[in-house]
Amino acid sequence: MRRGLPVLALAALPLLASSVPATADMLAGDRASTVPAAPGAPGAAGVRAPVPLFEAIDRLPVAEEHRAGYKRDLYKHWNRGLNAGDGCDTRKEVILAEAAVAPQVAAGCKLTGGSWRSAYDNLVVTDAARLDVDHFVPLAEVYDSERTPWTAARREAYANDQNSPDTLIAVSAASNRSKSDKDPAEWLPSDGFYHCTYAATWVGTKLRWDLAVDDAERQALLGLAEDCATTTVVYEPAP
Repeated sequence: MRRGLPVLALAALPLLASSVPATADMLAGDRASTVPAAPGAPGAAGVRAPVPLFEAIDRLPVAEEHRAGYKRDLYKHWNRGLNAGDGCDTRKEVILAEAAVAPQVAAGCKLTGGSWRSAYDNLVVTDAARLDVDHFVPLAEVYDSERTPWTAARREAYANDQNSPDTLIAVSAASNRSKSDKDPAEWLPSDGFYHCTYAATWVGTKLRWDLAVDDAERQALLGLAEDCATTTVVYEPAP
């Protein structure tokens, strides 16, 4: 399962290599062909059916955004993670889960060594302190897209969601800061080869959490889907 954690890096990142070809190993943690599973699909938890990207986009409710009242601290993060006894919070657990080469873990979950591929810009990062853990659908965008106001518990569940491989992703700090809280109508990864996966993962995450899209966002996603004929989406509705 892939995850991500934000390490708020200062300024520029010391990234090894600019355009590193995606190897099978490094892509293993990527969102394959990004496919959303049908809500309420039968079968055991985790069994998800792929849906064509166009069809998945059509499943998204369309509504105007509502930013008034948003505060980042409405979404409590990071919590103690999946393993409360490992000394690592959600953010560190995501970084560990997404490592292409595992770092060494010292007391207090201090990480040294290791390497990660940042999917947004296809760069290899060799210092965990130069990573951010991004909420794939940014917290402000989630707030904009809540169909009815969420409880504090649901917001915390989203902000720390490691039960999906898509909600959180470890990427270079520079790419995450560039993205900020923008949706696909306003920002796309610099690595064009990742655009289909990006669109599918965005759609799958919004479907998982029953979030709406605005019209400009929907049109941008449909435009991306024009070039992603074989892309599918897989998602499992959040509890």
